[in-house]
Amino acid sequence: MTNPDVIVVGGGIGGLGAAFSLTRQGLNVRLLESAPAFGEVGAGIQLAPNCTRILDDYGLLEEAKSLGVVPDSMVMRDAVDGGDLSRLDLRDLEKRYGYPYMVIHRSDLHGLLLRACERAGVELVTDSRVTSYENADGGARVTLATGEVHEAGLVIAADGLHSVARKLLVDDQPVSSAYVAYRGTVPAGTPRVHGIDLSEVVVYVGPRCHFVHYGLRGGELLNQVAVFESPKALAGQEDWGTPDELDNAFAETCGFVQDGLPFMWREKWWRMFDREPVMNWVHGRIALLGDSAHPPLQYIAQGAIMAIEDGWVLGEHVARNRAEDGTVDWSAALAAYEAVRPEHCRRVLTTSRKWGELWHLDGVAREQRNVLLRARDTYDYAFVDWLYGPTALTPDEEPPMFTPIPLSSARVDEPESPALAGGHSQ
Repeated sequence: MTNPDVIVVGGGIGGLGAAFSLTRQGLNVRLLESAPAFGEVGAGIQLAPNCTRILDDYGLLEEAKSLGVVPDSMVMRDAVDGGDLSRLDLRDLEKRYGYPYMVIHRSDLHGLLLRACERAGVELVTDSRVTSYENADGGARVTLATGEVHEAGLVIAADGLHSVARKLLVDDQPVSSAYVAYRGTVPAGTPRVHGIDLSEVVVYVGPRCHFVHYGLRGGELLNQVAVFESPKALAGQEDWGTPDELDNAFAETCGFVQDGLPFMWREKWWRMFDREPVMNWVHGRIALLGDSAHPPLQYIAQGAIMAIEDGWVLGEHVARNRAEDGTVDWSAALAAYEAVRPEHCRRVLTTSRKWGELWHLDGVAREQRNVLLRARDTYDYAFVDWLYGPTALTPDEEPPMFTPIPLSSARVDEPESPALAGGHSQ
């Protein structure tokens, strides 16, 4: 068995993206996936312009658009009264950033990247669970559960939230948010979908809960996500996030949101974890990528995007640090990767937490938030410019963050009327 230039551990979206990026630079890449077959579990995923820009560079954007939906607008509504709070014109946003905002089924994006890797010649190996990583002379090696050893000049650990490789760099554990997500897709012909504009990405934000919907697969499906804080999780119980908690969490929301709950997959739910940001991702010739480095909460829809960006950035630095004979200065390439990606992803992780808090406010704070959101101009991009522009390759290319607006700056003259707060159907 000839040693490859690079081993990628993990066949998810991040691992496949990295394998394609590096193969594209002329490297021989072997990808090790623990499962018996490649696949992706879940439903919809949102791809902002900082991701579709990379897909275009990879020559994959048109295929992605054929599988997904390019929506016209993103809308935020209050989950209690159903009223509009804020809106982004996604067609104008595409003009601003040069690339579209799109939504796609997670399995379709995964399949697209898998096919790209197959065409590029990535060596794809299943049934290969990596149990340990270690540096070696001139590279690194991994050991499988079977005892089999694989070695390469670089090992990329794209092994997810419960990464084995991360333990080489930091002794930490996933952090529970006490929130849980239910997902479900509804065929377009179903009465639930009647009257819903599938060209919109909509989020209803409510006290300790929110509800998202948008179209998938060219409008053939309605994707729905219901997220809520679990009282059982807060109480330290093991059995948390159960369907009864789902129904209770949305009991005070508007009729439209409640009407969507029966369409959720009730036999499976996703507990939401992240980790504290870390700034060191490289251990010799072993590098973290994707959720092994920066698992986020999902509130700004950048989890898979960050993983795809990681692979693209690493590929670009390989190109910059490759000699005429094809050898890569891995120390320089990895130093450049680590100089830019951890800080960007730290910003995303911490902002995702804050955005989740903002979505889930109650009482006066909710009213203050609503006042500020309603005052925002549709064409104000101050809060997304730091995210949606070109992915930085060096720290000086990283744009400045937005300036937060304190809730206390909102003037709330009177509480909402009982009729408005009661959650009428829309």
